[in-house]
Amino acid sequence: MRVLIIGATGLIGSAVCARLHASGHDVIAAVRSLGVPARRLPAAGYVTVDLRLAAKPDFWLPHLTNIDAVVNCAGVLQDSPRDSTQRVHVEGPNALFQACTRAGVRRVVHLSAIGLDRETPTEFSRTKLAGDGLLMALDLDWVILRPSVVVGRAAYGGSALFRGLAALPVLPIFPGTGLLQIVQLDDVTKTVELMIAPNAPSRFVLELAGPQRLGFEDVVQKYRRWLGWRPARTVKAPAAFANLAFMLGDLIGALGWRPPIRSTAKREILRGAIGDSSEWMRITGIEPLSFDAALAREPASVQERWFSRLYLLKPAILAVLSLFWIVTGILSLGPAREAGTELARAAGAGPLALPVIIAGGLVDLLVGGAIAIRRTARIGLCAALIVTIFYLICATLLVPSLWGDPLGSMLKIFPILMLNVVALAILDDR
Repeated sequence: MRVLIIGATGLIGSAVCARLHASGHDVIAAVRSLGVPARRLPAAGYVTVDLRLAAKPDFWLPHLTNIDAVVNCAGVLQDSPRDSTQRVHVEGPNALFQACTRAGVRRVVHLSAIGLDRETPTEFSRTKLAGDGLLMALDLDWVILRPSVVVGRAAYGGSALFRGLAALPVLPIFPGTGLLQIVQLDDVTKTVELMIAPNAPSRFVLELAGPQRLGFEDVVQKYRRWLGWRPARTVKAPAAFANLAFMLGDLIGALGWRPPIRSTAKREILRGAIGDSSEWMRITGIEPLSFDAALAREPASVQERWFSRLYLLKPAILAVLSLFWIVTGILSLGPAREAGTELARAAGAGPLALPVIIAGGLVDLLVGGAIAIRRTARIGLCAALIVTIFYLICATLLVPSLWGDPLGSMLKIFPILMLNVVALAILDDR
């Protein structure tokens, strides 16, 4: 079969691509851009699609030629400058589904979220439910899959957060987290493969939930044991601390990043992620793997331990680098301007000393701002490397006496350079 997969670079979408490709299907991956995540996919072809802009059926029709089935794995947690729940969950999919009816593509498998029919506390769940309803109203061979929290060997979003928290020797417990029935990524992709078959049953909704009901703390502690560490001490986080964490997550999201801890996650966690998997098991014959059995099946490697330790360090590293450049720029333009001007004169800048210091301060501000914003972070980090090396060369040639500074001001540049290189190495989200 020739299958178009929407949201192909996501955790579920990429795993679906790999499974269907391994089974001999021709996979056409719909991706937002042909970057590194897309190039890693085992696909027969690629379609560049931004669901925020694909709100008309005519947009989709050229991409549905010779397509036998469509799998929609696209989803975003919360609105931001980079994402729109209304467009990604409702407008874009509705245009896709309408185009399927016009193009004669009958088989549509749509990934949603568990518990939407019982509670919709956020725009995420409300728009997901609206998208489900639009598909259910059409004369297509549709199947809607509503998985619980999905985890696998790969990690992204909430599944990555579990591992990051597992690396902490002291685990903060946020108040009011609901129960979770963790479902394995392999079981989800196996279900998708069964449901795209032309003779598969259709026009029903399946809840995909694992057999164990676990608390948030239980999941993190199980990951910690899997990673080979002793159980973490737990500390009940005050409500004010939890609210601050979610507010910081929203702020980071406004800069284009996708942290799993945001106000949407706060409200969604309260309702938990549990459901009834009996219909799923009856229709597919799949016996969902328990969380404990999945962890026991593949012992953790050093890569998992590295990832867990670095996951929460990554935002801290980026924040430190961004603030370093921004504060340096502010000092150059303000309190330290006179001292900087004297240093520039000592380097032979003469009457250009003040303009040089002002220009340097503005460059520092631009570099720091670029690092803080997701879309420009890589450019900012590369610029930081170039500017730092430029400063190092200029200082060495023009003011070599700085190397004799008893506080080691020049030597301290090298740890900054290495931290910058580490940030570039771990910048990718998936």
